[in-house]
Amino acid sequence: MKYAVVMAAGKGTRMKSELPKVLFPILERPMIEYVLDALELAGIDNIIVVIGYRSGLVRETLAHRRHLVFVEQTEQLGTGHAVMTCQENLKQHQEAVMIVAGDSPMIQTDSIKKLFEAYEKESVEKRPSCILGTAHKENPEGLGRILRDEAGDFYGIVEDKDASVEQKNITEVNMSYYVFHTPDLLEALTHLRTDNAQKEYYITDTPAIMKLLGKHVIALPVLQPIESLSINTVEEAKIVEEVMRSTL
Repeated sequence: MKYAVVMAAGKGTRMKSELPKVLFPILERPMIEYVLDALELAGIDNIIVVIGYRSGLVRETLAHRRHLVFVEQTEQLGTGHAVMTCQENLKQHQEAVMIVAGDSPMIQTDSIKKLFEAYEKESVEKRPSCILGTAHKENPEGLGRILRDEAGDFYGIVEDKDASVEQKNITEVNMSYYVFHTPDLLEALTHLRTDNAQKEYYITDTPAIMKLLGKHVIALPVLQPIESLSINTVEEAKIVEEVMRSTL
C-alpha cells in the first residue's frame, strides 16, 4: 500500500490572489488537481493533504475526490513542520511514503513511478531511507541545490537563501519529490531544527540527517525537464500554462 503526503497549506503571497496557492487556477483547474491526478495514476492508495490557509475552501474544492485525508497545519512553520503534522497518520505505516508539494502541477506520473521503483527494487534489508528526485535547471534561482561529495554521492541540500556564492552555481536542484521509508522519516523529523535563514523546519534537511544517522540516501536525476518549472508568481503560472497547452 502506497502513501503520499501533499503539502498544501501555504498562502502564496506572490500569486497576488486571496486563494490558497494550491487553488490558483492553471488552465482553469486548481493546480493541486494535477498533482493529485499524477499520484492517483501512479497507484498511490492513500493521500494525505496538509492544509492551512483557508483550509475550508481547500476541503470544499477537493470534496469530489475520494480517499483524501486532510490534516491541518495550524501554524506555518515550514515544510518539515507540515510533514510533522502527519505523524499520527503515518506511525503505523512501515513502507514507503512520497512527499510532494501541492504547487507542482507539472509533476509527471512516470517520475513518481520511477522513484517508487528505485525504492522497491532493493531487498527489504537494503532499501534506502530516502530517494529524492532531482532535475537540472539552467536558472536554479529560488530552488534548493543538491550537494554531492567527490565520489558523486548525495550528502545534502542547501536552500537558495542559505547557499554560498559557489553553491548557487550548482544546477542540480531539489524539486521536492521524495520517497521515504516511513519509520526512518519519522525518526529524522525528531532531529529537525530551525537554525536557518527562515527559522523554519525544512523537509529538505531530512535526507542529510539520515546520512548522519548512517542511513542510505539516493538523489536520482530522473525528473523530466518540464518538472523543473515551478510556480511562485503569476508570471511563472502563465509559463506553465503555455507549456501545458503545447503538450495537450
